[in-house]
Amino acid sequence: MQPKARVYADPSHDLDQFDRLPDSIVLLILNKLADVRSLGRCSAVSKRFNSLVFLVHDVYVKIDRVVTVDGDSDDPLSQSSPRHRNLFCNFLKLMLFTLLKPFHNLRSTNCGNKPVFPQLSHHSPAQVLKNFTHVRNLRIELPAGDVGTEEGVLLKWRAEFGSTLQSCVILGGTRIDRKLVSPEHESPVEDSGSIPDSFYTNGGLKLRVFWTISSLIAASTRHYLLRPIIKEHPTLKSLALTDADGQGTLSMGEEQLKEFREKPVAASASTNRTQVPACNMKLKYAPYLDIPGGMALQGATVVTIRPSSEGSSSSNISSETDAFISGAFDGPFKAAVRTLMKRRTYLLEMNGF
Repeated sequence: MQPKARVYADPSHDLDQFDRLPDSIVLLILNKLADVRSLGRCSAVSKRFNSLVFLVHDVYVKIDRVVTVDGDSDDPLSQSSPRHRNLFCNFLKLMLFTLLKPFHNLRSTNCGNKPVFPQLSHHSPAQVLKNFTHVRNLRIELPAGDVGTEEGVLLKWRAEFGSTLQSCVILGGTRIDRKLVSPEHESPVEDSGSIPDSFYTNGGLKLRVFWTISSLIAASTRHYLLRPIIKEHPTLKSLALTDADGQGTLSMGEEQLKEFREKPVAASASTNRTQVPACNMKLKYAPYLDIPGGMALQGATVVTIRPSSEGSSSSNISSETDAFISGAFDGPFKAAVRTLMKRRTYLLEMNGF
């Protein structure tokens, strides 16, 4: 008679394999995730996840919509509305708010039913990030660009700030379109290397001044609104505030963040933005520019901006500015800037505002 086989329960089947991973590996995975919505969902999975999520170093916050300062949340600005697209006219009256549903009903596992975030219909980025105590690299994305432009017009900017503006580069074009393949259209505009007289008489210079001032207002407004986030997160080493359209980027590195904390921000009179200092500007222009990807840029312009008063040596300023300009944009726009920087330089000065 053969003995009966005995069946034993395998204890390994009851063990969550994820629990075998050390906290350092879990944190590495969460840092790759970065998105604050996804992190919010992860924090609701278990007590362990809840304790680890807020220790991540890399966080990405996407702003869904903006709400006016007076609290008119019943009439949010939609991305398609003209009012939103023309933020240059009303951006100074806006505050950044975001609707983050994963955090809306999120409860802390360590504090009973106490919510991790206040029960508000909208959360500002500062409120959302309040419990992230170890953030080093932060990226915030606005729903759209700040400066309204006509269809086909190219406008991109990148600015570096400490306690005030340090550098800014603006790339613009009156029209970006597919390059004509026909050989006779390869050089549709006569180019002598200098800015033509028509540039000054047909509104070309005025348009570039508008682009420059609009971009600087947008950048200084973003900078001003970052104050509570930088103040509450001393661990920050890099910060970028971008938009979904890819129009503008404000960036701050470790040294700039340190300067921001040590020196008070000078606010512009009667506006919610950082004061822009008096600046020297260099303008370079090409009536027609071929860029990679089979594209052509008409009225191509690059404007580089730095404060008039600088404490470091001119050689250091030049090298730092060149590095900043060359890395300001990616892809075909990087090549466009590189080509434009070889053009003749025109110097302009601007008072602070």
